[in-house]
Amino acid sequence: MKLYGYWRSSAAYRVRIALALKAIPYEHVAVHLLRDGGEQRQESYRRLNPGGRVPTLQTAEGEVIVQSMAILEWLEERFPSPPLLPVDLYARATVRGIAQMIVSDIQPLQNLSVTEHLRDECGWPPERVGGWLRHWVGNGMAAVERALQASSAGRFCVGDSPTLADACLIPQCYAARRFGVDPAGYPRIAAIEAHCATIEAFVAASPERQPDAPVAGA
Repeated sequence: MKLYGYWRSSAAYRVRIALALKAIPYEHVAVHLLRDGGEQRQESYRRLNPGGRVPTLQTAEGEVIVQSMAILEWLEERFPSPPLLPVDLYARATVRGIAQMIVSDIQPLQNLSVTEHLRDECGWPPERVGGWLRHWVGNGMAAVERALQASSAGRFCVGDSPTLADACLIPQCYAARRFGVDPAGYPRIAAIEAHCATIEAFVAASPERQPDAPVAGA
């Protein structure tokens, strides 16, 4: 199994968390989003993923799956243990709802393709792009915080076991810091992130642990 991704991509990060939680071995294939105009834009990669996005999962059978949520759902169905969706139908819907708040509401507005367009095509200076990111990421994080406060008092997003929602939340916390939004300002988010930081699967999936991450001081 191969996972095509970029060390700092939130979408690739959430898939790495699921793979680590399920103890599924895979080969990491780096797709550098900035080098040479972005390797995701090269024709060789677009033949694999027509949208030119990361991540892409190539299964052991050679099938190709694109879009992180589709990959997460496939992993859950193909490797059901340990489960990343609760048994209870309402709880499962709650997990999916929180995940989609992050994946559909927040991430599209912070994507590299969007910020590059604002900078290069709209002529926005860096400080204005930064303001855009802080506004939309901050609004989105606040909404997720409200949803988490309503969902459960467990150690994770929904209950006391990690789910697909946690696999989406932790990468979003990492991205939020990059864009000037401190997750510490959201009590439930901060508590969940702190707990996940004690679990090796989440630590192993972190951006700095990836083979394509820049070497500190290099």
